[in-house]
Order: sequence, then structure tokens, then C-alpha cells
Amino acid sequence: MPPTAHNPSSLDAHPNTSSAVDPPFPPPSTPRRRPRVDSDSDQTAARPAFASKPSTTPRREPDSKRPRSEHYMATNMPPKFPSKGPEVIDLTGPSTVLATSRTHQSQHQQPRSALQPHLVARKLVIKNLRPAAAKSGSNPVDTYYDRIHADLDSALNCIFDGRPVAQPMERLYRGVEDICRKGDAAALAERLRRRCEEWLNSSNMFGGMFSRFRGSMAGVDPQDDALDEEGDRLLSEILKAWRVWSEKMLVVRGLYSYLDRSYLMLQGGGEGGKGKQGINEMAIAQFKKAVFGSSSKPSSLPDHAQVVLKAVCRQVNFARMGDERAADSVLRESVSLLRICGVYGRLFEPAFLADSHAYFERFATDVSSTCGLKDYIAAVARQLDRETTRCDTFNFESTTKRQLLADAHQVLVKQYADKLLDGGSVAKLLADQDVESMRALYDMLKLSGLQKRLKGPWERYIRDVGAAIVGDADRADEMVVRLLELRRALDVVIRDAFSRDDVFSFSLRESFSHFINDKQGGAASSWNTGTSRVGELIAKHIDMLLRGGLKTLPESLRSDVKERAEAERSGVASTGDEDAELDRQLDLALELFRFVDGKDVFEAFYKRDLARRLLLGRSASQDAERSMLAKLKVECGASFTHNLEQMFKDQELAKEEMASYREWLAGTGSAGESRGSNIDLSVNILSAAAWPTFPDVRVQLPREVLDPINRFDAYYKTKHTGRRLTWMHNMAHCVLRARFDRGAKELLVSAPQAAVLMIFNDVEPAEGEGKDNPTAGVLSYEQISNSTGLQGAELDRTLQSLACGKARVLTKYPKSRDVAPTDTFRVNRAFTDPRFRVKINQIQLRETRDENRSTHERVAADRQFETQAAIVRIMKSRKTMTHAQLVAEVINQTRKRGAVEAAEIKANIDKWVLPSDCFLDGLKMLTDLSRLVEKDYLEKDEDGTYTYLA
Repeated sequence: MPPTAHNPSSLDAHPNTSSAVDPPFPPPSTPRRRPRVDSDSDQTAARPAFASKPSTTPRREPDSKRPRSEHYMATNMPPKFPSKGPEVIDLTGPSTVLATSRTHQSQHQQPRSALQPHLVARKLVIKNLRPAAAKSGSNPVDTYYDRIHADLDSALNCIFDGRPVAQPMERLYRGVEDICRKGDAAALAERLRRRCEEWLNSSNMFGGMFSRFRGSMAGVDPQDDALDEEGDRLLSEILKAWRVWSEKMLVVRGLYSYLDRSYLMLQGGGEGGKGKQGINEMAIAQFKKAVFGSSSKPSSLPDHAQVVLKAVCRQVNFARMGDERAADSVLRESVSLLRICGVYGRLFEPAFLADSHAYFERFATDVSSTCGLKDYIAAVARQLDRETTRCDTFNFESTTKRQLLADAHQVLVKQYADKLLDGGSVAKLLADQDVESMRALYDMLKLSGLQKRLKGPWERYIRDVGAAIVGDADRADEMVVRLLELRRALDVVIRDAFSRDDVFSFSLRESFSHFINDKQGGAASSWNTGTSRVGELIAKHIDMLLRGGLKTLPESLRSDVKERAEAERSGVASTGDEDAELDRQLDLALELFRFVDGKDVFEAFYKRDLARRLLLGRSASQDAERSMLAKLKVECGASFTHNLEQMFKDQELAKEEMASYREWLAGTGSAGESRGSNIDLSVNILSAAAWPTFPDVRVQLPREVLDPINRFDAYYKTKHTGRRLTWMHNMAHCVLRARFDRGAKELLVSAPQAAVLMIFNDVEPAEGEGKDNPTAGVLSYEQISNSTGLQGAELDRTLQSLACGKARVLTKYPKSRDVAPTDTFRVNRAFTDPRFRVKINQIQLRETRDENRSTHERVAADRQFETQAAIVRIMKSRKTMTHAQLVAEVINQTRKRGAVEAAEIKANIDKWVLPSDCFLDGLKMLTDLSRLVEKDYLEKDEDGTYTYLA
């Protein structure tokens, strides 16, 4: 053997001294790359020199970019002279090995020795280094790789046992890289897989865990609660094992990351192929196989796997029932483990959905048997919300969530639709204005596609409640307010509970129209005339708003915050403004008016009330009056409001007429005379065709008032030749100045009231006289009647307003609430009031029963005339019609004004039919011809067909 080239003093060489390293020979497949060193190698290792030229260059610092490894040496250049064999230097001698051992020992096991300059090797030059012959048949390369495998196995044992790894992780990582570069990546991967599988099935992991489980379950009844407890315990242990396995495989994956990146992840199975698993996938697959087996069929699962799946489902049920055994962390980790292992959709989801279905069945049975509709809706809504939240919180897959909620709606909603749509229960919720429950009910039905079935109970409730309100004769005066409150409550339900569903809005309108016009269902006729009171009461409600404004409006009808916000967003002034709020209330009343088929009743009463407001100056706002007139014109047409518009025009013409009259008085010199009488006369001249007719009450006016009236009458007849004035004194009003013991007052009264008060001026004793005479200033009922011309009920109402009302300017004897013909009256000198101008209830504003009845009778008569006119109009255009066709057409044309019954239509048709014994041969008597011209416009055939006779 050639001599060894080394310095004997290198045994105790200083750490900065170059020395030979182990192993001496690099592997034959060493890649062409820069040499490397480990983290614990000597930073000052000398570079090899060439034998052809001795090195005289001083020692250079090692490459700072990439240190050289102690396991590799640079390969020398080939010899310069091929004829001479290269000199072989043996670095494996005892001294060299000892030096290397000393060096490694000093670096890894004990501190470096003190500096010994006399022992430091000056320089070691190796020329033409060649591998020595193998001893005893062993290959150093194989020995190197065997040692790497041994180190890796030792590192895996340390990782699995939880001990620190002895070798540096970088050296192990380099060893994995060397094996992969050699071409043994497949064998290394299989070795790693086998080692992981062995440890996973060892007694420290699932081997011992499942053995203990099988031992504890031996002889246990499958229905015993102990099985559930063991299942929960096994689930907790598996989750703990998963955490341990994940932590250890994280370290293993980092150690074998070169194998993972360079080999495992690059081994694909072609386009669409499955490909080989990486380390992470391999670890998941091994864990899955250990816990759930290798079979993909649920029936072939191991016993412990079935118990684990049941334990996960049981955790969900614990959470549903609020059981103390519920653990959110366990459920969250379980779902995550199932999804990672890939058994979620195939094994867990079917079992979970089946278990949930059974739970929903039990829940629905228990709740429906003990709760009413409101509590059932609340319980189901809470359950559905919790299921949704649970799916989101614990990361259930979207398909599971969708199937779970669909099954919940099927069991809890569809199967109990009869309970949810029970008319009586829904009506109770609506009556209580339980918007929250109605919203929950609507949402549940909508998700199940059953929301349209709620239309039936909705309509029945509206019709029943509406018919009860319309038919309540004892509270007839409150009918419109109650209907508006009902409409408002239902609108809130549509807005807040039904999400403004048009189906329910249309159903609301249909239901209101039905019960308002259903005479048999509650809308009974007034005074047996066939006319409904609904139109009358709507007109009176509008009259109340236009006379008194918002102060007469109940608080329940005021706009809420949402309505004000919507009004502002729509560009309308805020409903907090009084004018805007009044306009909105008029719109609501007009919406109620739209449901009424017979609009002639409304027209008649609205016309009478408007006349009173205009004549007596009782309108709260002229703008509101004209706004309402414009709304009616849009709703009913110009023909409906023609007379109403003429009434406003008459008011303007009357003002011009009075201005002209005062100019005439000033020009004739009669103005001073008129001022001397203390009478300021103002006359409203009205067109009889446009204004409603009022009962003519004869009143004997005092001479102080009668003279100015006669003067104006003469002036008007002189100015307008051929016109005639009819004075309606009962519709007049005036202001009287009165003196009482406690001061003077101004009394705002009607003309009949003023006539009664004025006659007391003639019987009142002078100041200081008649104080002891009990009959001084006293007038009897009969004396007042003779002096004023008032009689009967008109006189009774007048005296009652003056002596029995709130402002009692007269004193009645004996004292009572009613007026009798035997009563006597005198001025109440002790009358007092905090206001200077006192308004006494004006009897013109109070509609009497006779006026109400006459109005309905006149409307009924007008309907008959309109029906007959419609019959003639239809037959003129159609010439020939059957009875059924004619009746249907008449009803269609007269519905808006107020259709009559079919029997009444038939009677009106018969009035226009030619008698069967009449013939037109030119010889008929004149009386028959005149009767024919008057009525007989139709001829009836034997088949029931009517023919128009021109």
C-alpha cells in the first residue's frame, strides 16, 4: 500500500487546521456542483491541490455563498503524464482515522482543545487523489447510503416517540436529497410509507386504542347507553390521535420535503389521472384507512367507525337539545376530520341526514301537540335559524345544509301545513296584530313554496271582520274609523310581514270590495231603500276631516315613522307636516271610497256636507277642499264633480255680487242708512241646479234684519230681470252682541237662534226694574213659537241649543235636558265664558233623521231613473237582446253609480215593454198612442228576446 500522506501532528490539530475528512470517497454519481459543508463542519478546510504544480498560493477563505460538505471532496484533474501512474495517497490509515475521530469528537461531543502551535499542521496537500481498494469486499458508497437510511429511521423513531432528533435536520434533509438524486426516491417513499403505517397501527396509536375499545364493548347490548358513552370517548381519542398525527407528519413532511416536491408531487397519472400521493395525502389516506377501513360501502365499515359516526351525529343532537355534553370544539374538529379524510359525503352525510330527519319528526310531534300556532311558528323559526347557524359555524358542506333545510321544511312546514294555515289561528294572529309571527309564518311558507296558500285564511279574516264592522248598527258612527284602522293594520302586515307581496295586496282590495258591497253579508240598506250606509259614512268622515282638521283624527290613524320616511323618499313632504298628514288621511278615505260600487250615496251626502261647510264658513282649509275636489275628479270623472265645482264658482260670484251691491249702496246714498242699522248683510246667491235642496224652514226675522234683506232683493231683481230669489233663512248665520251682568259677549249663532234671542229684547225689563218680579223677561214656549214662526222639532232643537247646551244663554224652567211645550225661558244674565266670541252649536250642522231618510230615498229614486235610462240606451244601440244579456249589461253600466237588484231591473224593463194586447194598425185610440210614446219602447217575443221599437 502506498505511504500515507498526512501530518502526525494533526491528531491534536487546531480547529483552523486542514485535515482529512470521512468518508474519503464521494459517491460515483456525485452531481457536478459546488462542494458543500454541513453546519458543524470546519469552515477552514483546505482545498485540494494538483500534483502537476505545487501550490504556493496562500490559504484562501472558504466560499461564503455555499460551504462545502465534509462528505464530498473535489475530484482531481487527470494526470498530466499518462505513462506514469498516479500516486495513491491512503487517507484511511489509523493516524488519519484517529485525527478525524478526534476532530469530530472535538466538534460534536466536547469543547475544542486549547491552542497548541507546536502540534498544528502547517499544510496538507493531496495530489492525484484516487479511491483506495475496498476492504473485505464492502462498497463505501453503499455504506454511506445505508448510514443515511439508518439516520432517517432513527429520526423517524425520535419524531414518533416525541424525542429530539440526534442528527441535525439539515444533514438529514441533505441525506434525503442525496438519495433522491441517486434515483432511489421510489424506494425511499415506500420505506417512509411503511414506517408511518407501522407506527400508526402500533399499540401506541390505533392498535392499542381499538383493542381497548373492543375489550370494553364485549358483551354490551347495542341499545345500552354505555355504548354511546364509549363512542363519545372513542371519538375524543381519535380526535386527539389526529392532532398528534398531524403534528408529527408536519415535521416528517418538512424533513422529506425534497422527496415530496421532486418525486411524489411530480408523479402524475396523465390528464385526468389520479396521480401518486404526496406525503400529506399519504398521511391522510393512512389515517383514514386506520379509522374507517378501506371499503367504500357504509355497510362494510368497521364497528369502531360506525360508532364514531354515530358519536358525531350525537354531538349534533346534543347541540340541538342544549345538552351539557355538547362540545363545540369536538363537533368542529370531527366535521373537519371527516371532510379531510374524504368520508364526509359518502359515510357521514347520509347518516347525519337520516338522524336529523328522525329528530325533526320528534320535534314536530312534541311541539305541535303542546303549542298553539304562535308558539309553533316561533319554535320552528328558532329551530330553522339554529340549523342554519350550526351548518355555518361547524363548516358543514353547502349540499348538506341545503338538504338539511329542505328536509326540515318538508317535515316541520309542509307536513303541518294544515296547522299553519288554520283559519282561526291565523285570524287570531291578525287580530292581535302579531306582525313578527306573521312574518315568520310567511317566510317559512315562502321557503316551502306554500305562501300563496296563506291567501285563503287572509281573505276569510278580512271579510269576516269587515262584515262585522259594517253590520254593527250600534257603532255605525265609528264604522269608517274602524275600517280605516283595519286597513291600516293589514297594510302594516303586508309591508312588514309579507314583503309587499302583490298577491296579498290585491286580495285585500278584493275582500274590502266584497264585504262593503255585500248587502246580505252586513251592508244592510238604509231606510229600506236599497242604498248602503257605507258611502254616507265615508262622506261624513271626510266632512269631519275638512271641518276639524287633524285634531278630530284618532291617534291610531296617524302616520308612523316608516310611512313618514317613505313619504320623504317619494318626494312628498314629510307626513309630520299637518297639511301633508291631512292630505294623506284624505287619500286613505278615498281609497275606502274606491271599494264602494254605489257612489251616488257618497255624492249626495258629500254634496250636502260641502254646501254646509261653504255656506257656514266651517272649512278648516280651502286648499284641502280644492285638493279633495281634484282627487274626486280624477277618481270619478268630470261629470261627478261638475256640480261641486259649480258650488265653488257660486261662492266667487257671490263675493263679486256683494261688492257690486255695496258700490250701488254708496252711489245711491243708502250706505249710511245701512250702517245706521248696525246690520252688515252678506248674501250668498246659489244656483238651484248645482246646490242640494235643504228643508224650507219658515223663520220670522226681526225688522232690523228684514229691511236690508228686502233692499237687496229689490236691487237683485232690478239688476237681473227674470230671476227669482228663494231665501233660505234657516241656513243663515250671524253674530249678535249681547250684554250680560259679567260683561259683553259676541254670540255666533244661526238665524233661527238669533230670531229667538232677539225677541227677548222686547220683554227684558229696564235696568233696575223688575228684579222682584219673577215673571219679568219670561217667555213661554208658545210665545216664542208665535214670535219666530218656528214650530215643532225645529223650535225644539233651537231652544235646546240655547238653554240646554254647553253655552246656556237662556235659562229653562223646569230644568231638564229636553224641551217641552210647557217650559218657560228667560235670559241667563249670569252667563259667562272665558272667550269674548262664543260659538253656540249651530243646528244647521246637525243632520236630522228626516233629512237623512229623504236623502237616501232621493238617491234610490234617482237609481231607478238611471236604470231605466240605461235600459233605453242599451236597447237603442243593441236593437235586440235576451233578458239575461240586458240585465247583465244594465248592471255593468250602473255599477259605479249604484246598481240595483236584478228583480228591480226586471221591473224597470217591464215598464217599457209594449202590452201584448196592443197593435199598431193606425186605428189605435189616441190614449193608447200617447201611452205608447211615453213608455212602450220595447217589445218582448215569446222566446224572451227584447226588441227595441223606434
